[in-house]
Amino acid sequence: MILLAPGGPAGADPNAGHGDDRDNGHAAGHRTTEPLIVGHRGASGYRPEHTLASYRLAIRLGVDYVEPDLVSTKDGVLVARHENEIGGTTDVADHPEFADRKTTKTIDGKPITGWFTEDFTLAELKTLRAKERLPKVRPDNTRYDGRFEIPTLDEVLSMVREESKRTHRTIGVYPETKHPTYFDSIGLSLEEPLLRTLKKHHLDRPKARVIIQSFETENLRDLDEHTKLPLAQLVDASGAPYDLVAAGDPRTYADLTSPEGLAEIATYADGLGGHKDLVLPRDAPGAATEPSSLVDDAHEAGLTVHVWTVRDENQFMATNFRIGTDPNAKGDSIAEAKAFFDAGVDGVFSDQGDTMVEARDEWLAEQ
Repeated sequence: MILLAPGGPAGADPNAGHGDDRDNGHAAGHRTTEPLIVGHRGASGYRPEHTLASYRLAIRLGVDYVEPDLVSTKDGVLVARHENEIGGTTDVADHPEFADRKTTKTIDGKPITGWFTEDFTLAELKTLRAKERLPKVRPDNTRYDGRFEIPTLDEVLSMVREESKRTHRTIGVYPETKHPTYFDSIGLSLEEPLLRTLKKHHLDRPKARVIIQSFETENLRDLDEHTKLPLAQLVDASGAPYDLVAAGDPRTYADLTSPEGLAEIATYADGLGGHKDLVLPRDAPGAATEPSSLVDDAHEAGLTVHVWTVRDENQFMATNFRIGTDPNAKGDSIAEAKAFFDAGVDGVFSDQGDTMVEARDEWLAEQ
C-alpha cells in the first residue's frame, strides 16, 4: 500500500479521476493499428530472464516495451525477479554463506520453500548471479548462467534510457508488482518505491511510456489515486486475485472478465493483461478455437487488451500451431501471433520478441 504524503508524488493529483490525461499509446476502446510487442521478462527465450542482458537484447530485437517483474529486498529496493523465491533463477544454492537463509514461507496462500529476496539486502543479492529458469527447454541459454547480476529497477530504467538514445526510439517499460498483498504484510510496500523510482527517472507523468500491471486489484486502485500512468489489470485463465481471496471476496478472474467486471476494472485501470487462452480458448484436445468475446467486451468498456505469453516452443502453444512432436522444438508462433492480431488484441507479451516483430510486419502487410 502506498504511504505517500497527502499530496502524492510531484505531478500527480491524488484526487484526479481515473484516466485523466493518461496516454498509453492507444485510444480507449479501440484496437491499435499496430499492436504492441512486449519483451516478456526481456528476451527470456534467448537469455536468462530479468537480466539487463535479457532486456537489452529484447530492445535490439525490436520490442516496444520491456517487462520487469518487481519484488523487494530486505532494505526496500525493488529488483527484477518473477517471484521473490530465487532458488530457481539464481545460483544462491551454491553460496554456503546463505545456506541458513533457506526457509519455507506462505506466499499468496501457498507454502513455498527456498530463498527469498526480502531476506537479503541488495548488497547480498548483488553477489548472486542469474541462471536459466528452463534449462531443459532452453539449453542454449545455460551458457549465460553465472554471468549476470540481479538488476534493480533503477538499473533497468537507466539501461532503457540508454538504449532509447542509441536506437533513436522511445522504449517503454511495463513493470509488474509481484505479490503486493504479501509484501505489504511484511512492511515492504512495492508501490511507493516504484513511483519514487519512476519519478527519479522523470517517468511518473502521463506521456511517459510506462504501464503498471498487477494480478491484484487493490494495489491498482491505490496506484490510481497516486499516478496518472496507465494501469493494467492482469487476469489469469483460472483462480482469483490474491487480495480478494485474502479479504474473503468470492470474485474470481472469470468474474472480472465478465462485462460487469470489465466495467468495474475500467474505473481504476486502462487495460487488461489477459492469459492468451481467454482470447483464443482451447477445445478438449488442446486446439485454439474461435475468439471469445473478451476483446470486444474489453474494448467496449474502454480497456486495451494485451495477451500473455506467446512463446516459440511447441509446448506453450495450442496444438494447431505446433510443428512436429518435440515439445521443445519451434512451432508456428508467427501464425499464433497473427491469430491474436486478427482477434483484435492491442499487444502481445513474448519471450522471443523478434518472432513477434516478424509476425506483426507480416500481419500489417496483409491488412
